[in-house]
Amino acid sequence: QAQLVESGGGLVQAGGSLRLSCAASGIIGSINAMDWYRQAPGQQRELVATVTSGGRTNYADSVKGRFTISRDNAKNTMYLQMNSLKPDDTAVYYCHIVISIYRDYWGQGTQVTVSS
Repeated sequence: QAQLVESGGGLVQAGGSLRLSCAASGIIGSINAMDWYRQAPGQQRELVATVTSGGRTNYADSVKGRFTISRDNAKNTMYLQMNSLKPDDTAVYYCHIVISIYRDYWGQGTQVTVSS
């Protein structure tokens, strides 16, 4: 049974940092892209950052220069280092992995709250 377990969320003051982790287990096949999404109350879920199997990264404009996505393929684990956090970054952050166009998985979400 495939499972994604996120950790590292919490409450932080504006300007602070958090590091999210996403550990994948029970995955059959190679993981292609790994992504972080977020969803704020009353908002649509949005893509925050992506890292491909080859290590290429892409970021939403709102987090460029502040967030860094990375992955450890040997551990099937992905990270999101978030620096210079702003209240607008408050959301539930979701881990997402893509095995193929027919198979992907989502984590349960972890809350990040940034106080002003």
